[in-house]
Amino acid sequence: MRILVLHRVPYPKIAYHRGIDHDLHDVTYFGRRAALDTLPEDLRCERVERPGTRAPYDEAREWLDADPRGFDRVISMSEYELLDAARLRADLGIEGASVEQVELARDKVLMKRAVDAAGLRVPRFLPVEEFLAAGGASPWTGKTVLKPHRGASSVDVVVFDSAAEAHAALAGRRSGVPSIDEDGRGLPEHEVEEFVEGPILHFDGLVERGTVLTVGASEYVGTCLQYAQGTPMGSFQFALTDALRDWVSAALAAVRIEDGSFHLEAILDGTDPVFLEVGNRVGGADVVDTFELATGVHLPSFELRVLIGESVAGTLPEAPAERSWYGWFVHPGHHLGAGVFERFDGAESFRSAPQTVTWHELPAGAALPDHITYGAHETALAGIVGTNSPEETRSWLTRLFASLILRSSAAPRVPDPVA
Repeated sequence: MRILVLHRVPYPKIAYHRGIDHDLHDVTYFGRRAALDTLPEDLRCERVERPGTRAPYDEAREWLDADPRGFDRVISMSEYELLDAARLRADLGIEGASVEQVELARDKVLMKRAVDAAGLRVPRFLPVEEFLAAGGASPWTGKTVLKPHRGASSVDVVVFDSAAEAHAALAGRRSGVPSIDEDGRGLPEHEVEEFVEGPILHFDGLVERGTVLTVGASEYVGTCLQYAQGTPMGSFQFALTDALRDWVSAALAAVRIEDGSFHLEAILDGTDPVFLEVGNRVGGADVVDTFELATGVHLPSFELRVLIGESVAGTLPEAPAERSWYGWFVHPGHHLGAGVFERFDGAESFRSAPQTVTWHELPAGAALPDHITYGAHETALAGIVGTNSPEETRSWLTRLFASLILRSSAAPRVPDPVA
């Protein structure tokens, strides 16, 4: 089989060799130099560098027009390039999720309409242009969230105390979102929705031909928006109920996620889940590793096997006989500007704790990230904890976040003179 991979996610995060036999298949990785440099040197594959100045689809089309060739599969494991892969599949007439399916699982307005139509609760929402045309009239009056249709990592997400405040900020071009405030070009790409109070859950797993093969449930400690603003966050696993399992299956069916991994988020209002958003991809941070620790299933590997046409139903490994309840944690650094990492105060007892499974802390003197990232070795701290119960894991994370103080300096370190 000839497989084209639009390569963006660093290779170690996916470990493509665990899902694709590179000796059996001819695999071409198409990506920017930085992404290609993450491929193992001895991996049997073709590496094609793209300039990275235009969309992956446009640069792939130009490459294929100049060097025509056929592929049996076009794959992307990055949420940012799923649509590019779908467009290439359509051009080449090959199997895989269609452009319409991918858009349904990428656009927050489209997905909420679909989930609402399936009879599942979603936050009340309006496209921003419709909200403005109505003079700020909306079915709700309380706290209101402004967010992009296709955003990620809570970039350009703003929470207002009321719908009236949101309308005044948008109408006055002082929303805090540059693409709206500068010239209004971002208005068609944003929505407003009611803010639903409650714990935020995430469900991760694998689906094949519309059947959920495995799913795990976790609850966030902190939020993605708070992380973007400089607060640590994490999540801990908890036992999934049959009712929540059925809800997950119904939500995935509504947005037509039929093959591959999924990361589905919901707000728990009392005992009722309220759909927040979903992606046809694995979750970020250490979701993949904590899922594998708990279940034995490495989601990207089995997703790749599904995407190249192998049936994995009935082949998933058994979960460990004696499991722990895992959680992951990340501490940001991007919010501190162009500084360098010095150390964490309050970390020692957690760094060496028996519950700590992994602990990746930037080395002293390393540059802090200049963008929002959950990646180990990029953000100031990332790791995994495992305990005997969900409650214990949540408590451990809460105590960690209360204890940590990140120390940084503004200027790069000057190396000590050589004696």
